[in-house]
Amino acid sequence: MNWRAVWWSALGAAALFVIVGGGWILTLPPAPSPDAAPPIAKAEVEATVAALKPPKRQRPLIAIVGINDESETTDYLLPYGVLKRADVADVVALGTKPGPVALFPVLTVEPEATVADFDAQHPDGADYVVVPAMSRDDDPVALQWIKSQAAKGAVIIGVCAGAKVVGNTGLLDGKQATTHWYYLKQLRDQHPTIRYVADRRLVVDRGVATTTGISASMPMSLTLIEAIAGRDKAEAVGRDLGLTKWDTRHDSSAFQFTRPFALTAMGNTLAFWNREQVGIELTPGMDEVSLALVADAWSRTYRSRAVTFAGTAGALPTRSGMRILPQQVATDWPAERRLPAIGALPPAKALDQTLLAIEARYGTRTADLVAMQLEYPRHGTPP
Repeated sequence: MNWRAVWWSALGAAALFVIVGGGWILTLPPAPSPDAAPPIAKAEVEATVAALKPPKRQRPLIAIVGINDESETTDYLLPYGVLKRADVADVVALGTKPGPVALFPVLTVEPEATVADFDAQHPDGADYVVVPAMSRDDDPVALQWIKSQAAKGAVIIGVCAGAKVVGNTGLLDGKQATTHWYYLKQLRDQHPTIRYVADRRLVVDRGVATTTGISASMPMSLTLIEAIAGRDKAEAVGRDLGLTKWDTRHDSSAFQFTRPFALTAMGNTLAFWNREQVGIELTPGMDEVSLALVADAWSRTYRSRAVTFAGTAGALPTRSGMRILPQQVATDWPAERRLPAIGALPPAKALDQTLLAIEARYGTRTADLVAMQLEYPRHGTPP
């Protein structure tokens, strides 16, 4: 989800609220009551896994591509970390050009190669290409490279609003798909032949997969691991992530632009004097999946923004080898605004604890606002 777009939407909504007295708020629905999504039929589960089987290599090659001028934090880092720890494929993180990749709403990373480097090293292309949400859906280098990889036989996976990027390649025309709830109407308006599938966190159709919002990276990555190496391996990785159960079911009706969402975003935005920076210390070997989830969540409250710091300006390697650049050089951070060290909890538990910490600091509505942006089923259905 494009944090900047939502931020400016909230500012505009706040201005409109002040000007017209807020009557439009009453037209928004109240917060929905999440229902337990019904189990998915065995035949559908098997078909999804079969559609994601490695198209070329016995040990697949997975490329995660991001534009350097902002790609979504969790969409980019979570598949990388989960798939690397599974060790069932070769995974490489790419940028569209040399230099760091700025992630939004927070973090900056050093990719392992550019798309041009990848093409030179792997002229036959990847088995899978993971496409995160990007600040631009029409980046010409990204679009051309994704299309070229599809032509070479790669399965393309659009995570969250990465479906909009994939949509702009033409690869979703006439196919079933999903995306982050916030961008669904935009995707369907721009690509009317796409057939939206509700109540699924992952949809696969003829060589292209798409997911719902940001947190869907977890079940998507686990489903891909199952397709490559079997259910037992996927369940083992799931336990390592802190997920005792997972699948692609989803209650789409629980995620929408509601009255509480709008009021909380506006209220937190207007309370600009209460905004704060919370510090996350970068340490070598930290879990990039937990880091992404925690930093992403704290940067979506409209009250706080996560800032990474370290004693030196150089990039620090994560558990799986991603190199993270600190945003500030510092040896300490004020205790009242310093977040707990990353890595003590499995990633899924770290996200749950973060939402509880946000609730304790800013209230339940702000925690629910963050979960809605992450499209995370905080109450009810399993993640």
